[in-house]
Amino acid sequence: MRLNVNPTRMELGKLKARLKTATRGHKLLKDKTDEMIRRFSDIIREDKALRDSLETEIAGTLKKFSFARTLASKSDIELAFAMPAVSVEIDCDVKTVMNVPVPKLTLTKTESKDKYPYSFGFLTGEADVAVDAAGALIEKMVKLAELEKSVAMLADEIEKSKRRVNALEYVMIPNLQETIKYIGMKLEENDRSSRVRLMKVKSMMLAEGSDGR
Repeated sequence: MRLNVNPTRMELGKLKARLKTATRGHKLLKDKTDEMIRRFSDIIREDKALRDSLETEIAGTLKKFSFARTLASKSDIELAFAMPAVSVEIDCDVKTVMNVPVPKLTLTKTESKDKYPYSFGFLTGEADVAVDAAGALIEKMVKLAELEKSVAMLADEIEKSKRRVNALEYVMIPNLQETIKYIGMKLEENDRSSRVRLMKVKSMMLAEGSDGR
């Protein structure tokens, strides 16, 4: 679509400068978008690998707890795990991926003097195995949460960036090119008209000069 501007040489110069800036901006933005997509794909692969691994480990840990429960009464199980021996805190910070802010989660564990939150008289060694397995999952779960939030934020930014690239490529740049072409044709037409008028004036003056002699 042609822009609504006056077909002057000054306007033509301005539009050419805008086209140059838009073309350069399009290339830079497209390169950035492509790199974001590449980094996004890397994070997606890391996220999937961690999720698959974690799902397998969680299933195994639940089986360990189920096995431990079969060797003790329900009341003993509930009493044994009523007071956890480990507390965790998560520090939420921000890092950037291609200038996109994404979360950075840091897990801090605080363990009590007793490694296991129960008396060994209540439960068998199978409970120890289940507790160790559960403790090993926490850090991976926090990392997975960090990755999945990063994926969501990057996906949103990539979508915005693609829209900007498409707006430049399919709207702004074609509109500028069409307008520049139109103004160029208008200016050439005006130049031709001016030359024709000058030629007519010249021929009239020559004719008058001949009549005067």
